[in-house]
Amino acid sequence: MKKMSAIDRILLLLAGLLAAYQIVFGIEGAPALSIWAYTLAFGTLLLAGLLLIIFGFEILDNPLVTVVSTMLPLSLSLGLVWEHWPAWRNAYLVFVIVGFIAVAFTRFYRPGKAAVITLAVVHSVAGLLIFLLPIYMSLRGLAPTGFVFVGIGGALIGVGGLLLSFLKMGKPVISRQMILAILPLLLLLMTAAYVVGFYLD
Repeated sequence: MKKMSAIDRILLLLAGLLAAYQIVFGIEGAPALSIWAYTLAFGTLLLAGLLLIIFGFEILDNPLVTVVSTMLPLSLSLGLVWEHWPAWRNAYLVFVIVGFIAVAFTRFYRPGKAAVITLAVVHSVAGLLIFLLPIYMSLRGLAPTGFVFVGIGGALIGVGGLLLSFLKMGKPVISRQMILAILPLLLLLMTAAYVVGFYLD
């Protein structure tokens, strides 16, 4: 397991500060459920960063961390769908609830490939929504051009999630050391993209 360096901790701290900024200043004009979902997402990001800083990369092997971190893409994508895609609100809310329960159940009671595949599917769907919806809204003129940064953040979280999923399946795309080496920077860039995108929305 790669030891966390001082630079890794600084990057994670900066990501946490950006997440805290977003929680404090929030997003104006969004429906109440979207605001709650966004707050939960950035709160999860802040908590994940703090846990990594305190316990190091070893905390990633804890199944509870995997379950909790799933709330980030699920709640963020729910906020976006609820705010910008009203026709699919209820259907996606059901997916979020079922997806979270499935990840939690398989992680604790069906560890192994079933848990990893479930995690990959849930993360992929949520990540694609976070990636594609802001870009679609921006290209159609339904949101400011700067909102596309939220989509960029979605692409980054999707890449990170898939890299970790393949790693847990024992079929890493790149080495474990490389994944852990880029993870803090990936989290910082992702958080910065979200903050900028929501600010410009």
